[in-house]
Parts: sequence; structure tokens; C-alpha cells
Amino acid sequence: MSLRVEGLAKRFGRVSALAGVSLAAAPGEFLALLGPSGSGKTTLLRILAGLETPDAGAVQFEGRDFLTMSPRERRVGLVFQHYALFRHMTVASNIAFGLSVRPGRPPRAEIAARVERLLSLVRLEGFGGRYPAQLSGGQQQRVALARALAIEPRMLLLDEPFGALDARVRTELRLWLREVHDATGVTTIFVTHDQEEAMDLADRVAVLNAGRIEQVGAPAVLAEAPASAFVFDFLGDSNRLPCRVEAGEARFDGWSAPTAGAGEGPNMAWFRPHETLLAREGPGAPVHISGVLAKSAVVRVECRGDDGTAFEADFPKGAPEAGFAVGDTARLRAQRVFVFPEGTPT
Repeated sequence: MSLRVEGLAKRFGRVSALAGVSLAAAPGEFLALLGPSGSGKTTLLRILAGLETPDAGAVQFEGRDFLTMSPRERRVGLVFQHYALFRHMTVASNIAFGLSVRPGRPPRAEIAARVERLLSLVRLEGFGGRYPAQLSGGQQQRVALARALAIEPRMLLLDEPFGALDARVRTELRLWLREVHDATGVTTIFVTHDQEEAMDLADRVAVLNAGRIEQVGAPAVLAEAPASAFVFDFLGDSNRLPCRVEAGEARFDGWSAPTAGAGEGPNMAWFRPHETLLAREGPGAPVHISGVLAKSAVVRVECRGDDGTAFEADFPKGAPEAGFAVGDTARLRAQRVFVFPEGTPT
């Protein structure tokens, strides 16, 4: 492994930001740290960058003890959410800054050539003479990445780099960032709270919750085999319904669905809106339609059970189920459910 983190712990006063985090990344891997605010992902990134010191644990990178090295010795590229560009410098000077202040500064011609290569890589040819104020937010973020890559880092750390951008620009830069990663091959650690961003970009995703890692795996593994109710719920919209597990099935009033991994007896079933079924009659939990929202490709039907529990169901436009109206009654069940062992975090 290129990066190995073992038993990392960090407290800020009474708050435990990291509680025994262990993690590894392969050379050239794109690893996303995903979790809600306060889950510890940025603290972990700052420790890797040398901006925080852990209370316990070890970090090895390329076989060396990272924690005994200064931030400069680590040769890590760091990209922040808010760019942190020097407003009084041109784009070219911003990109060249890390090279110009490092020991063993390359010759001026070599720096200029490297800046031009990076401008091409981030699709900003001809922008070297401009100032940050003359660029869009997406262009400024590209400059920030080029500056981080200028020192030829052994590891690239990105802390919510698209958080300050609008949705359309984030989507465009997401695809572009993956292209840049594949072109450079640098080990990349990417912090985000955006589930779609992590699942689209990363080779693997580490889901953090309250300073601990809930699960690490490829996006498809997390989607198809979530390890806990927290992971399932955090990775997308979800519905919940009490059930009883018997003989590998989650059993409800008048219907059942296969499941695995949970003990026998009373439990809670989790399922996605796109795997939720609605019918005007037949087996299923009785619900009342409370809202119908037409989205880009689907119709979302919002409903409530007799006890007030809210559910959401997604159907393709034109499907019979999309024809429900507010005030209708229906029967709700699911194509597939997940039931997690008792005691898994929610």
C-alpha cells in the first residue's frame, strides 16, 4: 500500500474528532473520504498534510513514517474548498509559487515550461497572464489544482474542492478531475460530504461517522452491500418499515421480502425510493398520498402511513404508479429490503 493509517486518534477538548481510524490506499488510487460534518474526514486530511498532529496512531506513506516529517518533506499537494489563490499574482505566478519557494528551486525556464504544461492539463491555455479576479470559480479551482500539482506531489489531498461551486460546474469539474487523476497517476485523497460526488469519482470510498470508519469499499460494494444502517441511509434517500425476520425473510403484514445478515425477530427494514412499490389494492402497508413531484426523469410520490411515517417512491414518468394524486390511498411494499444486525449505527 502507498498509504497506511493505523489507529489514528485526535481530540479537540472534549470532542473526539478521530477515534482509532485505520485506512490504506494503493499507489495511484483515488480514495474518497465521505461523511457528514463533524465525522472526522477533514481532520484526517489535515493530519496527512501535516497541519494537525494526532494524539495517537501511525501514518506511513511509501514505507516512511509520515508523522516525523515536516509538511514540506512530505511533498503533498493540498487543494482547499476556497481556492486560497494569491490575488495579487497572475495565474502563472500562482502555479509557480510552490516551485519558487522550495529548496533546490528549478531554473526559471524549467518552471515556465512546467507551468505551461499544467495550464494545458487543466485546460487553461492562454490564461497565465490573468489574475484570479478575472476567472470564474471553476477556473480558479483549476488553478488551485495546477498549483498543487506543480511540485509533483507524491500525494494529492483535496478538501471539499467543489463545495463553493454551483451544481452544473461541480458536475463538469467532477469529470475533469477524474481525467486529471488518471493522467497524473498520483495517489489522491478526496474529502466530500456529497454522496454522488464520491460514488462517481472514487476507486474506493471510506464512509466516516463520528470519528470512525463505518465501511470502506468500491462504490458498487457500498451500494449493494452496505455494512450498517448509517451507510445505507447516508448514501441516498431511504424508507424504513418495521418487520420481523424469519428464515432469511423480512416479513411484514401480508407480504415479505428476502434479506440477509440480520438476526431473527423484530427488526427494521430499509429500502430505496426506486425499489418501493405502490398499488391501489393488495398486500402492503396502507399509506396516504401526500405529494407528487415531477423530477427530471421520474415522478416522486410522497406518502404517509397511518402512524404518520413518511415514505417516498420513485417511478418513471408515464408508469401507472406515477398517476397517483394527493389524497389517494395506496398499499406500499418494496422489491428489496436491507435489514442490519441489531446495534449497527443509524
